[in-house]
Amino acid sequence: MSEHVLVVNSGSSSIKYQLVDVGTGESVAGGLVERIGEGGDGTLRHEGPSGRTDRTQPVPDHDAGVRAVLDLFAEVGPSLTEVGLVAVGHRVVQGGDRFTEPVLVDDAVEAAIEELSPLAPLHNPPNLAGIRAARHAFPELPHVAVFDTAFHHTLPAAARTYAIDRDVAREHGIRRYGFHGTSHAYVSRRTAELLGKKPDEVNLIVAHLGNGASITAVRGGESVETSMGLTPLEGLVMGTRSGDVDPAVIFHLQRVAGMSTDEIDTLLNRRSGMIGMAGVNDMRDVHDAVAAGDADARLALDVYCHRLKHYVGAYYAQLGHVDAVVFTAGVGENDDIVRELALTGLERLGIVVDAERNAGRKKTETVISPDGAEVTVLVVPTNEELEIAQQAVALVG
Repeated sequence: MSEHVLVVNSGSSSIKYQLVDVGTGESVAGGLVERIGEGGDGTLRHEGPSGRTDRTQPVPDHDAGVRAVLDLFAEVGPSLTEVGLVAVGHRVVQGGDRFTEPVLVDDAVEAAIEELSPLAPLHNPPNLAGIRAARHAFPELPHVAVFDTAFHHTLPAAARTYAIDRDVAREHGIRRYGFHGTSHAYVSRRTAELLGKKPDEVNLIVAHLGNGASITAVRGGESVETSMGLTPLEGLVMGTRSGDVDPAVIFHLQRVAGMSTDEIDTLLNRRSGMIGMAGVNDMRDVHDAVAAGDADARLALDVYCHRLKHYVGAYYAQLGHVDAVVFTAGVGENDDIVRELALTGLERLGIVVDAERNAGRKKTETVISPDGAEVTVLVVPTNEELEIAQQAVALVG
């Protein structure tokens, strides 16, 4: 019987899930529960061997959401009691300094995840709610927490340290943690395989470009620099997040605009990035606006790609030698314009994109650099659920 892992990614009002066959690497079934605890009915979507099932029903909390997921598996399949379910894997955003590897969840681990919530107030609490609901639903199964920050625990001190008062930093855990770790781990390992090498034999620059975006320098299979920091706000321009800004912008807005801390938090996390500059956060809409002559959208696209190119160059300098630049996630896999603009002008570094190979969306692993290029440029679709499932199976044996 194959080993299957139910992977759960719990948000504040949603539960994403996939049933992964670790042996084949395939997703057997998956779905999404939305509008949890928002009043009225929640929405459920389940896709499996029998097709897609949609329904609406009250989902007052995460316990009810998990029960709804179990009901769907029982009603339309596949049966969780018959597929050989060996573990439940959970995505947790912030592991701090405590969790640098996957860990079996017990009451102490739950408490630790809760204690780390001030470092990720929008993410850890809903992650924890999903864990508690799933442990209640599957009390006999091992539950494994896989942390977004874990892959970046190898960051050297010079890369993870902010230049602020050392005592303040130590007391409050202020350092660069990095995020999207499961994606960067999967893509960097898979890229090494595509290059016919072991992970410890290659240096890579991996750009995870979605609504949230980060870029990581990977030396010999280890993260040595990454764009996100204490929180997922630092670094690249994103769908609704600003990425890098002068910290004094915050003080200026407090003093001159009279904005509160919460208002500035909302501005930088939800009203900035592409939606702040262009009015839309979907790159397809940005391109449509650019094509229609919208100057704000053109500037937003230029800022996005300028920042991305800046990081590629900086990480090339940190690595010294680069075997490949890799694009992944929604924008990285589907946006040929961004891929081209981000790397144009880096030919002297051996980084060249072949226009014909780059054209269009990439649903499969694709080399988009010319034959014989010094640096291979690839698109490698990410698979965070498979990464979590594999790490869960490796831990439980």
